[in-house]
Amino acid sequence: MNPNWAEENLQTIRTLMERSAVYRRALAPIMLFAGTMGVLTATIGIWSQQFWSLQDSMQVFGTLWLGTAAIVVAGAFLTARRQAIKDKEHFWSPPTRRVGQALLPALSAGMFLGGLFTFVGLTNAITLTFIWLFFYGCALHSAGFFMLRGMKCFGWIFIGLAAVTASVLCFLNITRPLAFPASNIAITAHLLMGFFFGVLHLAYGAYLYLTEKRKNAA
Repeated sequence: MNPNWAEENLQTIRTLMERSAVYRRALAPIMLFAGTMGVLTATIGIWSQQFWSLQDSMQVFGTLWLGTAAIVVAGAFLTARRQAIKDKEHFWSPPTRRVGQALLPALSAGMFLGGLFTFVGLTNAITLTFIWLFFYGCALHSAGFFMLRGMKCFGWIFIGLAAVTASVLCFLNITRPLAFPASNIAITAHLLMGFFFGVLHLAYGAYLYLTEKRKNAA
């Protein structure tokens, strides 16, 4: 065993605790950006459904949201990098690598399944939505072990609300089979994505921004 292992891990933990404020400042604009993109994409998706057939709607849905995810990831990367430069810190530091490693498995699995289902057509848009929600919630919860405590709570909010929503939709589908005709599946999925990836991110970003502002004022 490396004799410096314990010391290195202790230093990493200490650095993570010291960087919690930095993560918090960077998260607010990232969440607001992600939320804005989520609401905008949902709006575009619902509006564009009138131009697509039922056979094409799944591919359009998957392509639109996968493209949005790529834009949000790039925007988050640039925002975090700008914050690191502003604070005169190394961007790809050991704590940042740990956060990235915690996020990567669940996000990669969600992106892979999203691409597979979009272009192979193994499922519908609502099912794919919940796959993304659960994987994303797991990714947030994993990253929360190396960030501020609220990130784990945010992950549980995603998982819990997704589970409740999925249960309600399943119950409605059983008791009222005609409640979700095929023509409304993509629109329902866009609404769900807009709420979870749009409204929830905007709410969390606003919370981070306001609490950080009050903290600085105090």
